[in-house]
Amino acid sequence: MIFIIPQYIPPSHSFVQPSFAMSSIYISCMSPAFSRASRSTRIQSIGGFQNRYYSTGPTAMAVTSDAQIVRRSANYPPSIWSYSYLQSLTNNYVGEKYETMSHSLIEAVRKMISEDGAVQDPLSTLELVDDIQRLGVSYHFRDEISIVLKMIYHCYYEVHENLKKSDLNFRALGFRLLRQHGYHIPQEIFEDIEYEIRNVKSHVPEDIVGMLNLYEASFLAVEGEGILDEAREFITKCLKVILEKNSICNQFMLMLISHALELPLLWRPPRFEAIWFMEAYKMKSDMNSLLLEFAELDFNILQGIHQDDLKYTSRWWDGLGWDKNLSFARDRLVESSMWAVNACHEPPYGVLRRSITKLISMINVIDDIYDVYGTLDELKQFTEFVKRWDSNAIEELPHYMKICFLGLYNTINEMAYNTLTKNELLVIPYVKKSWVDYCEANMVEAEWFDSGYIPTLEEYLKNSCITISLPVILSNIYFFTSHDITGEALKNVVHYSSMILRLADDLGTSSAELERGDIPKSIQCYMHETGAYEEEAKAYIKKLIMRTWKRLNKERMSVNHPDSRIFIECATNLGRMGQFTYNKHEDLFGSPDDWYTSQAISLLFNPKS
Repeated sequence: MIFIIPQYIPPSHSFVQPSFAMSSIYISCMSPAFSRASRSTRIQSIGGFQNRYYSTGPTAMAVTSDAQIVRRSANYPPSIWSYSYLQSLTNNYVGEKYETMSHSLIEAVRKMISEDGAVQDPLSTLELVDDIQRLGVSYHFRDEISIVLKMIYHCYYEVHENLKKSDLNFRALGFRLLRQHGYHIPQEIFEDIEYEIRNVKSHVPEDIVGMLNLYEASFLAVEGEGILDEAREFITKCLKVILEKNSICNQFMLMLISHALELPLLWRPPRFEAIWFMEAYKMKSDMNSLLLEFAELDFNILQGIHQDDLKYTSRWWDGLGWDKNLSFARDRLVESSMWAVNACHEPPYGVLRRSITKLISMINVIDDIYDVYGTLDELKQFTEFVKRWDSNAIEELPHYMKICFLGLYNTINEMAYNTLTKNELLVIPYVKKSWVDYCEANMVEAEWFDSGYIPTLEEYLKNSCITISLPVILSNIYFFTSHDITGEALKNVVHYSSMILRLADDLGTSSAELERGDIPKSIQCYMHETGAYEEEAKAYIKKLIMRTWKRLNKERMSVNHPDSRIFIECATNLGRMGQFTYNKHEDLFGSPDDWYTSQAISLLFNPKS
């Protein structure tokens, strides 16, 4: 049997539609933001620029043991998480007592998801499903939720003309949940929505709930659905007015509105949404205390499982020694674990989470070697070694690259060996190719940077959707989640998720990266290509994110194979983590602030009570 991994090739249609085209050119005299000396700069050749590079800012450079080579430094702060602290983590929610409590609460919640209720009171059933999903416990009730949604679809949504007399809230919430579960509900159920919305009385709570649910539903649109686009634009203005004027007394609704306007539900990582919603849910007037009790208990039990994952990867990272031997690069093990938990939090997928944590942690270092530390000649050597995938003749590499290559080589081979012994799949040829693609794409960016070349936006995105690393991560975890699953939709899911992560990353990190010396990102490429101002370019990139989500929505609905569920969720959730991390338009992964650190603490260390 042949197992074919999806090839991560951008679809034939273009994302980029600039106002006018310009041929690619080389820039010999550019602004300081785009220019720099050669990547491998000899002390004797930098002349008057030497003092500038020895600053204390983000572009500071350091002299290596080879006294002739001056290397850049991104000045990333060290990790605040010590090995001893991570190994000391304990979780109190283990043992027969909590297992019994959990099983009892699961059965109690299961009885709430009633098939009779789905027919007799479909709105209440939809609201219950929504709460269960947002509280992060829907994975316990996947079959029950599937059954009641199918019943509601056949009774109320299959013939959408029957919905014309239904209230806005029922239509909007049902649309969102059913589309999320793969039902292609037509946007035409909202074709009279403009009249309804314009007649909403802001003091009626039911109307506000309907508007908010339609706002959230509109993000599940696919391309060409103008009704949903217009509804989102109009409702956004209405919700902002409600928030600014504080015109409703319902504190729970005000929290939901503020939360949605900051980042829509579809774009939020599921575990961080669960953490937030557990607190917000306490403000809900008809809050179900039993459901909340179960959600908090389940979160605490899962947190113990995730802590075990973190302790395991902490031992691996300490043994790898990159944090000590490659100290110029980012040590972000805990942050990588945070991404892995949000990619897939369910108990059976510990190997998957541990693998994602390892992959992200190594990619951070390799990315810093290509972007910041390595000379052009060294990077060419390293890329060739990855292509050969051979530890022989490793003495040809600089010392730091020997450590990096052997660490990568041993870790990936071990992961492939475990896949071979447990799943009887020989995956090393496929994962090796993904690493070659990743390193070659980074090499392209290094050469662009060294020559001062500014690519077109389309050229940049084609390459940078590989260097953002999501394709190489997904290639390495593909065989943990899917067996012999291929198809255009899966390839597109990878590409679109990578695009979302890339564009979100650029919005958050491009300023800092340009300050320390890096290639222009999507914003600057668009500015250079079209003559747009920075704010115009950022607005265009945000439109690209929305357009990409529409394409991703379509592909997600078209993939129905159950074996592909975890893979698609991992891909989508990693894109969501990009939007969550860089939503403040700062590099919170490279330089975590108090807020980002608090997110890690809430997810991995502090139990709910």
